[in-house]
Amino acid sequence: MAVYKAGMRLKSAVCSSQIMMVVAPARDVKLTCGGAPVVELSAAEGAGASIDPGHKQGTQMGKRYTNAAGDIEILCTKPGEGGLAVDGEMLVVKGAKPLPSSD
Repeated sequence: MAVYKAGMRLKSAVCSSQIMMVVAPARDVKLTCGGAPVVELSAAEGAGASIDPGHKQGTQMGKRYTNAAGDIEILCTKPGEGGLAVDGEMLVVKGAKPLPSSD
């Protein structure tokens, strides 16, 4: 478990995904990508790790990912094969805000 801060740059240990924390939770969380904990962007490459088949949803560049509670938001800066999860809960792509009608 780790405490994350807004603006932190992280990467997956098992795929090419790179992310940036936009809204950080106020609690310790276990953030994973592809089933493995994420590491700081400057960390050395992991060897021999593979993506968990249950966490192979992939990430899309430029998309924001959030949980059901909405207390975490992550921006994907480089796509990869692994899916993002917080404490075992898969994150979903955050939808766009609806614009007000101009009637």
